[in-house]
Amino acid sequence: MRVLVTGCGGFLGAEVVRQLLARGDDVVGLGRRDYPQLAEAGMQQVRGDIRNQTAVLRATEDVDAVIHTAAIAGVWGSYQRYFETNTLGTRHVIDACHQREIGSLVFCSSPSVTFGGDDQTGVDESEPYPNDYLCHYPRTKAAAEQEVLAANQPGRLLTCALRPHLIWAPDDPHLFPRLIQRARAGRLVRVGSGENLIDTIHVRNAAHAHLLALDRISGGATEAAGRAYFLSQGEPVACWAWLSEILTAAGVDVPTRSISYRTAYRIGHGLELLYAATRRTSEPPMTRFVAAQLAKDHYFDITAARRLLGYEPILSTAEGLAELKSQWRN
Repeated sequence: MRVLVTGCGGFLGAEVVRQLLARGDDVVGLGRRDYPQLAEAGMQQVRGDIRNQTAVLRATEDVDAVIHTAAIAGVWGSYQRYFETNTLGTRHVIDACHQREIGSLVFCSSPSVTFGGDDQTGVDESEPYPNDYLCHYPRTKAAAEQEVLAANQPGRLLTCALRPHLIWAPDDPHLFPRLIQRARAGRLVRVGSGENLIDTIHVRNAAHAHLLALDRISGGATEAAGRAYFLSQGEPVACWAWLSEILTAAGVDVPTRSISYRTAYRIGHGLELLYAATRRTSEPPMTRFVAAQLAKDHYFDITAARRLLGYEPILSTAEGLAELKSQWRN
C-alpha cells in the first residue's frame, strides 16, 4: 500500500514509518520538519502542519490509507493549543480522506480519553468517557477519537482508534527524560503507596499494532472497524517499582520521599489555580492529572485488540527492559 503517516517524525510515528518501509509499503510522511534519516530509508517527506488543511490535503494525494499519529501531548497549556492540533488536525485528516476517497484511517488515540481520576483496574473498551477531564490533552484527544469513530462508514471509509499506554523504548524522548530530569532535580516523589498497577507498551509493539489495524480494515474487516482498542504489553507493572527500575538503569538515585495522593492532588489543584491566575506558561511541578496517574491503577483489558486485530506483543517487557539496560550501559 501507499500509506500516509502523520506525525512521521514523532517517537511512535517514526517507528510506524520504519516498520511500513521494512515490509515494502510506500510511505509518505507528514511532519513539520525534515527527517533525513527517514527520507534516506525511503519515506517521501511532505513538510506541513496538521493544523493546515491545505497541507493535509496535499499530503493525502495518491495514498491508499492513513495512519494518523500527529498530536500534542502534555498536562499543561491552553485549550486552544491542544484543540488545534489534536481535534482540528484530526478533523482535517478525516475531511482529506473523504475528499481523496481514501478507504482506511487508523487513529492513534490514548487511554487517557477514558481517565477522569479514578482507578481503572483492568477495564475494557466499555469504559465510558468521563464527564470531566483533569487536563486538556485527554479532552481534545477524546473529541478527536469520537469524530474518527463517527466517520466510519463501510463502503466509503473504515476507521479505528488505538489507545497505546505509556509508550517507551531506550530512545524515548518524552517519558524517560522527563522522569530522569525530575529525579535529578529532586522534584520526583512517590505519590501514594506506589503499588498501583499501570500498563505500558514498547514502541515496537505500539507500531506493530497500528500496522495490524491498518491491514485489518484495509482488508475490509468491517467487524474490526468503527471501534477503539486499548493497547499495552499485556503485563501490568507496579508503578513505583517500574519507575525505580528505569531510574536505576539510568544511574539515578531513586527518590525516597513520598506524599499521600490526597495531598498531591490538593497541591496540584492549588498550583494549577496559581499558574492560571498568573498566566504562567511553564508546567507546574504537580497537577491533578499527574497526581492521579502516579497514584491510581490504570491498566486495561486488551482482549479486543487480540481478538479483532490479532495483536500480541512482539517484544516482552523483560526483553524490552534488557535491551534498554544494555543500550544505556553502553
